[in-house]
Amino acid sequence: MPMSEPQVLSEPVKDLWGRPLRSLRVSVTDRCNLRCQYCMPEEEYVWLPRETLLTFKEIVFLTDLFSEQGVDRVRITGGEPLLRKDLASLIGMLQKNTRIQDIAMTTNGVLLAEHAQNLFDAGLHRITVSLDTLKAERFKALTRRDTLAQVFEGIESVGRVGFHGLKLDTVAMKGYNDDELIPLIEYGKRVNGEVRFIEYMDVGGANDWSADKVFSRKEILVMLSRYYGAIEPVHEISSAPAQRFRLPDGTTFGIIPSTTTPFCSTCDRSRLTADGMWYLCLYAKTGLDLRKPIRARRSREDLVSMIQSVWETRRDRGAEERKELEFSTGRGRFIDIDRLRQDPHLEMHARGG
Repeated sequence: MPMSEPQVLSEPVKDLWGRPLRSLRVSVTDRCNLRCQYCMPEEEYVWLPRETLLTFKEIVFLTDLFSEQGVDRVRITGGEPLLRKDLASLIGMLQKNTRIQDIAMTTNGVLLAEHAQNLFDAGLHRITVSLDTLKAERFKALTRRDTLAQVFEGIESVGRVGFHGLKLDTVAMKGYNDDELIPLIEYGKRVNGEVRFIEYMDVGGANDWSADKVFSRKEILVMLSRYYGAIEPVHEISSAPAQRFRLPDGTTFGIIPSTTTPFCSTCDRSRLTADGMWYLCLYAKTGLDLRKPIRARRSREDLVSMIQSVWETRRDRGAEERKELEFSTGRGRFIDIDRLRQDPHLEMHARGG
């Protein structure tokens, strides 16, 4: 692997819309121990061959290259990232890069209690846990697994070992959990976590998305204001996808309205799959293979030039384009299932969601 002296840019590289390259989502595995209906509803998938997965050393090397182009935030994702053996050692390696200001991880929480202390000791800064329901039977129906108790245990462990800034991500769906928004906020208060409601998105292809299942930002705010009273927006300068709000008692929560109000204009994130494919947009159907040039021992300069030139020609606005289909031919299925079986990269669990 080429390891010459790093180059440091004075400012992040920008795409054709002026969006900087700042945030990198790094998938460490495409496998998951749940089968959520909106994400991985099938029991079996075409998995990425294990020999193609990036080693921790390769992930650290690529992250270093990206940080030279402006990336200062890294989020570890999957599949379920805690299925990757010895993940804490990767965190420790990434933590040595002083250009990276924030290292976070998104997890379903099932294995979190077992690993929380090691992750904290290794230098992980923040944890986000996906939590769509507080009801055991509902959780089992959604995920096809009976592990909600382990998720609660994992969430409790976050504060216990010393983490701050816990976030709880909830995909809000009509007819499924739209009656749990208030209980989820109250639970968030108890565990010192900020709840973020995510509009149900039509990504991937195996799921059965339909517009009538989307519980919109407007509907969420109406429901919560009826219970809590006046809700105020939190004004802040941020490229984060969540719009944050404050309840009368000071509790904050977020809404990610990526279906009804896409945030493409400020999106500064890209995705690196577990086998080294780089995607510039969650909706992208093609990506750049970075594993092959690394293993072919291409020079560091060539790799930096490749990353920079690809981002500079980026024009992706996938969520906005997807939304436009509402007013033209209809949305339909995003990617046909037969095509998904031919190319596992097209499913969201392979690219970090």
